[in-house]
Amino acid sequence: MTTLPNTEQVWEALAQIPDPEIPVINVVEMGIVREVQIEGPKAIISMTPTFSGCPALHLIREQLEKTARSLGFAEVEVKTVLSPPWSTDWITPEAKERLRQYGIAPPKPAQEQGSLIALEAAPTRCPRCGSFDTSVKNTFGPTLCKAIYVCNNCKEPFESFKTV
Repeated sequence: MTTLPNTEQVWEALAQIPDPEIPVINVVEMGIVREVQIEGPKAIISMTPTFSGCPALHLIREQLEKTARSLGFAEVEVKTVLSPPWSTDWITPEAKERLRQYGIAPPKPAQEQGSLIALEAAPTRCPRCGSFDTSVKNTFGPTLCKAIYVCNNCKEPFESFKTV
């Protein structure tokens, strides 16, 4: 008889799954994985997408299931939980620092914003030189969760993670 991993071991395994769009952080640090339950030979993983139209959602779901199966679970259920909606506040501080080191300005705390999503961009610090002298070039970045900025100080373009 094979011994299945406990909940903590499943969390550790899921933390090895990189975010498909930002590989320097994982899906657990992003706050996408909400809950792990074990019911006998079944693992139940609850996840919340960052955006409902996230193009990586299908891939993340597949990776969660594949990882749980590789741990020995005969049955895996991946549930999508939409309420409460995902927030950038769920990204761990360590992941936010890795975003900055990777060249993506991390999101500000959502409570500072005052609404679900900002219509006007708050000052964003350049992840390269630290200057707040930055300008939005496009509110629609390569993914729904990012915008494109340029630093007026070091002249470098960079992505900024939107606060939600």
